[in-house]
Amino acid sequence: MTEREKMVLGQPYNAADDELYALRTKAHRLCQDYNRLYDTDEAEREAVLRELLPNAGQNIFLQGPICFDYGVNTYIGDNLYVNFSFTVLDTCPVRIGDNVMIGTGVSLLTPVHPLRWQDRNANPNAEGEMIILEAGKPITIGNNCWLASNVTVIGGVTIGDGCVIGAGSVVTHDVPANSFAAGNPCRVIKAIS
Repeated sequence: MTEREKMVLGQPYNAADDELYALRTKAHRLCQDYNRLYDTDEAEREAVLRELLPNAGQNIFLQGPICFDYGVNTYIGDNLYVNFSFTVLDTCPVRIGDNVMIGTGVSLLTPVHPLRWQDRNANPNAEGEMIILEAGKPITIGNNCWLASNVTVIGGVTIGDGCVIGAGSVVTHDVPANSFAAGNPCRVIKAIS
């Protein structure tokens, strides 16, 4: 199994792998290209987004600046609006449904790291090279959701359809459909009816 396959499956992988390094480098350069363009450079911005996010639907608007770790592991439905400073660390799949609105400073973070420093620090592999193993957990955001400003979603979380996540929330657990949730850690405040 390749390091890329391990990464997408959420298994421990070597992030220094050549294929992963090339994918990250490409995504980071495309993000920089996108961030340099003006809003009025619509055709150029669209071309960069299509290369960065090949699994994105139609009518996608990302204000910028944006930062994706891979881009190819992010799946976006139709009609997405994202305000300033959007970060997606998509070591595992990130799935965003249709008709989603995302506020400023939102981060979607799939990587997880061991708590024990002995497992987190560099260790030798079978060939004696010092490597750091990483892992991740996927994130799913349902249809018709709104993530307000400065929301952080941690790997392993599913946010159900029709949810609103309040500003500044840190989402560490699943949020059931049609809920308003907020806080650090984020918790359901009430059902949306």
